[in-house]
Amino acid sequence: MTSVAPAFRFAANLKWLFTELPFEQRFTAAADAGFTGVEYASPYEYSPKELTKYLADSGLEQVLINTPDPNLPYGTACTPDARRVFRTDFSTALDYGVELGTGIIHVRAGVRRPDISKDSAIATYAENLAWAVERSASTDITLVIELISQQESPGFVLESLDETAAIVNAVGHPRVGILFDVYHCRTDGGDVVDDLTRMMPFVAHVQIADSPGRSEPGTGSIPWVCVFEQLRRLQYQGWIGCEYAPSHDTVEGLVWREAFTA
Repeated sequence: MTSVAPAFRFAANLKWLFTELPFEQRFTAAADAGFTGVEYASPYEYSPKELTKYLADSGLEQVLINTPDPNLPYGTACTPDARRVFRTDFSTALDYGVELGTGIIHVRAGVRRPDISKDSAIATYAENLAWAVERSASTDITLVIELISQQESPGFVLESLDETAAIVNAVGHPRVGILFDVYHCRTDGGDVVDDLTRMMPFVAHVQIADSPGRSEPGTGSIPWVCVFEQLRRLQYQGWIGCEYAPSHDTVEGLVWREAFTA
């Protein structure tokens, strides 16, 4: 019997999409545009009660949030002398995640300080992830880690997908995986289709934006038909977060969904 590839599930990233509207109105706008889930990096300016109401009123699923990063760029998880801060921040994210019914928390790795060795930073990140797994043991929340382009964030502690996968292997828990960001992969010179194929055993979430430019698919040089065809071949069943800056009106720019995924 031939297996049928699952339909793609797209989540609107409300930090990037529907910015024509106040944040609280973006939920309904996303639902009206056909999205069934939302993600955004930082829910912490709002109470869980407020966000839960926005989700309920729009019928949307909260797919992903990030850990807070108020103290250091991209978080504190790789900083040895910030373990206490990391644990506090992760606990905050976990509380929000449970309240919102979030399936995924992105545990941001952080930019490595010059006075910290690479080995020490990587070891600290792995240790903090292992602690976060235990801290969230009573939940079904998946923890993801992401490679962010060095062009976007010089000094980001993770410098390759292989290094990212090695940390997932080191932690060795089924609730830890990779957030595969197509934009960051291509911006760092990667072959998106090949890298996606290599990393798929570890991938728990995908985010998309075109490169260069970080706008909607079709505005840059990424071969989107090939990307989505490969996701189908690989039987990817997770969410795809739309984390891009629309080149014009958000809704008008959504034509890529039919153009590239039909």
